[in-house]
Amino acid sequence: MRKKIVAGNWKMNKTAVEAFVLATEVAQLVKSDVPADVQVIMATPALYLTGVSQVVEGISNLAVAAQNCHEKASGAYTGEISAVQLASAAIPYVLIGHSERREYFSESNEQLALKVDAALANGITPIFCCGESLSLREGGNFLAFVADQLTASLFHLSAEEFGKVVIAYEPIWAIGTGLTASAGQAQEMHAHLRVHIAAKYGATIADDCSILYGGSCNAKNAQEIFAGPDVDGGLIGGASLIAADFITIAKSF
Repeated sequence: MRKKIVAGNWKMNKTAVEAFVLATEVAQLVKSDVPADVQVIMATPALYLTGVSQVVEGISNLAVAAQNCHEKASGAYTGEISAVQLASAAIPYVLIGHSERREYFSESNEQLALKVDAALANGITPIFCCGESLSLREGGNFLAFVADQLTASLFHLSAEEFGKVVIAYEPIWAIGTGLTASAGQAQEMHAHLRVHIAAKYGATIADDCSILYGGSCNAKNAQEIFAGPDVDGGLIGGASLIAADFITIAKSF
């Protein structure tokens, strides 16, 4: 049975004090309000990973994630963090290929494939992000484009390796633009990606793959979006910075 996951991406937000307060609030609410079968994740700035890890320690369905990792194990890459280093700090998840990393840091599908490999080699679960721009959506070729992102960055993996990956679909055109993807549009893409995965790895692996929705999901629309049979949770941006809203989303299944 697929895992239900709600992951909060804090992006470059919160001071050290604010991060501790938010993480503590989320931890308390997860313990009291969130069903045990929902995995809650906080993708914090790298600076706070070890501190937040201590806050969530002992809560079985609450974990932290890094927002990125480098594809190399070590070396002269100032400012970067490797999967080896994340693993040494017992960080269980890492976001790979977020739309902002692709756009602002020119990360290619080929580079992201190497990052996925690095994460898996170090026992870290990649949350692999994919999605299309407004021009691609309007051009009508968006389903094939997003499926091709999976092919380019993930389909070199063995079936066993792929089974350890979480997918997060981000309709880039619906993030911070004032436009909103409907629950039907989310389900359409998720179903298409599951069929695409099944064609490569078979129905069992496709059915077991958690696919999250990451397009302006919030406390008001999460329940409708999560009702889609192929939507297994969300990658949450702004709403993850408010503990009560984030927990409302985690309870929306």
